[in-house]
Amino acid sequence: MATLHPNWLTEGLLDFEYKKYILLAYLQEVGKNFDEKKLYPKLSELVEHYRNLKTFSDTKTSVANEFPKEISKLDFEKFKVEYQQQFEDDELLREIDKLVEYALPEIEMRLGLGKELFEEVEDKLEVFPVGIIPLRNEEGYFFLSDFPKRLVNVYYYMITIFENMQENFRGLHTQFLFSYDISLSQSYEKVKYRLIEQNQQLPNPAAYAVEFKSSFPLPETMLPVAKRNLVRYLSAPQSIG
Repeated sequence: MATLHPNWLTEGLLDFEYKKYILLAYLQEVGKNFDEKKLYPKLSELVEHYRNLKTFSDTKTSVANEFPKEISKLDFEKFKVEYQQQFEDDELLREIDKLVEYALPEIEMRLGLGKELFEEVEDKLEVFPVGIIPLRNEEGYFFLSDFPKRLVNVYYYMITIFENMQENFRGLHTQFLFSYDISLSQSYEKVKYRLIEQNQQLPNPAAYAVEFKSSFPLPETMLPVAKRNLVRYLSAPQSIG
C-alpha cells in the first residue's frame, strides 16, 4: 500500500519530477481506496498533508513579508519611497515552492472526492438510542448494524477528551465485543439486557444503534464514520438525559 511520508516534500532527492512521481503514485492509491469505498486512513492522511503544505506556504509568505527591506528608490517629486525586499529564494526554496504550488490543488481535489464519499456514507446511516438513556453517557455500548449483510457488531465505547492550545476535542475509544446476525429474537433491547447481565459494573448503560442502509468496508469506512457520528450525536443537547 502506497504511503506518503509527512516529510516527503523536503526529504531525499529534491527534484520536481521525482517528487511529482511520488505524489501521484500516492494519490493513485488514494483514488483506488475511494473507488473501493474505503475512506480511512487515506482521508485523514490527505487532510494532514494538505495542512502541512498550507502551513509551509503561509509561513513562508509571512516570513517574507516581515523580512527587512532596504530603500531602492526615492521620489522627491511624489514624496514616495520604494523598498526592495531583502528576501530572495535560493534554488532549493524555489524547487519546494514549485512542488507546493503543484501539490496543493492535486491534494485538494482528492479531498473533495473524499468529502463526497464521506457524505454518501453518512447519508446511509441513522443513529438512535436503545432503551432508556441515563444522564451519564460518557461510556456504554453501541450496535453497528450492516442491514444488507444482516449483521450487527457490538462495541463498548468510552468518550475521550483530546486537548490542544486552542480547544478540546471529543473522541471515542471503542472495544469490539461480539457480532450476531439480525433476527427478531436478537433485538437491540434484548442484547442490551444480556450485556447488563454480563457486566454488573454498568448496571444502567447508555446504548445506541448506528444503522447502515448500505454496506461499506467495516474497518476503513463504517466503523470510523459511525464513531464520528456517534460522538456528534452524544454532543448534541437533545441526546443527553
